[in-house]
Amino acid sequence: MDGQKLNIPPSRIDGSLPKRAEPYARLAVIGMGSWGTALASVAATAGCDTRLWGRRDSLAQTINQTHRNPDHLPGIDLPERMTATSDLAHALDGAEAVLLVTPSHTLRDITRAMRPYLPAGIPIALCCKGIERGTGYLLSHVVEEELPGHPVGALSGPTFAHETALGHPTAATVAFPFGHHDRIAPERAPAARLALTMQTQAFRPYVSDDLVGVEVGGAVKNVVAIACGMMTGAGFAENTRAALITRGMDEMKCLAEALGGKRETVTGLSGAGDLTLTCSSTTSRNMSLGTQLGKGIPREACFDGKPTVVEGEVNAISVVDLAHRVGVQMPICEAVHAVLHEGAPLAETFRALWSRPIEGEPRALDITLHPHEGDPA
Repeated sequence: MDGQKLNIPPSRIDGSLPKRAEPYARLAVIGMGSWGTALASVAATAGCDTRLWGRRDSLAQTINQTHRNPDHLPGIDLPERMTATSDLAHALDGAEAVLLVTPSHTLRDITRAMRPYLPAGIPIALCCKGIERGTGYLLSHVVEEELPGHPVGALSGPTFAHETALGHPTAATVAFPFGHHDRIAPERAPAARLALTMQTQAFRPYVSDDLVGVEVGGAVKNVVAIACGMMTGAGFAENTRAALITRGMDEMKCLAEALGGKRETVTGLSGAGDLTLTCSSTTSRNMSLGTQLGKGIPREACFDGKPTVVEGEVNAISVVDLAHRVGVQMPICEAVHAVLHEGAPLAETFRALWSRPIEGEPRALDITLHPHEGDPA
């Protein structure tokens, strides 16, 4: 389990049995892309009345009529209990919890649009990943600014949408901050209730109280995945990718800790799990972009020239900016940023990454070894 273990006692001090955690009866999923549709399908399969919102009314009608999303999950049957709508007020009407599954750069606008339709106190779980450009805010801070008065958490993990929608065994972390009341009665906590809401025979959620650690893992892993793709595309193999994954995870740990998160969270599903998955398959758009760039394909020609949003490309700017603000060194993310946004040559940038002074791997071993320059005396 990520974060602190949450033990629900078998009996209370007064001898009464604890209340069982209850799943939410109605869920709104905001975002009709592949991941939003997959999550809505999971919730509906678990028995929750689920409304899926997207901007395109034609796609919403297609989903309702055919129980398929041909644009984002072609060929996959969706539960009849799941309905789609382009009316935001209708999607949020009666919702007991909300999943936000929109691109990170549109999050502020979407949450602002939700404000008139969402009663106070409704929990909101982020299912998108990133750091807001310019402010350096974690996405939970963006939601808290635009929708005050709501518990804000995240659902994250090693989860390709297509496999999740097909019912392949999948695990993820549900993270919300745990206040005093949540620790006294954890079965009432939003994280526990949402985890139960999403649990099926194939989808297994875990509960965490470390929202910061989960969010940082989700944002940084996309940037590291681009780095892995770049090296794969350039012709390097498993040694290189394993090194980037491992050292990338260390960058995630350092940033999470600097922001008040827990290093151990990064070793869980939302960190190591998601990082390993995203860095291991071109099913990930981040890995795919890096692979194409590593082969020398110009950015404008990647994905056959089709406009494609790649979260790690956007996050490279905000992650590196935030790292500089809090004094954390993230050389892999900085290398990706240099190639994507500063015009740095890929081969020379990664050669310089491998030529950095030798460091101790445990943090307690404070050592830096610079190579000898010049002829020996």
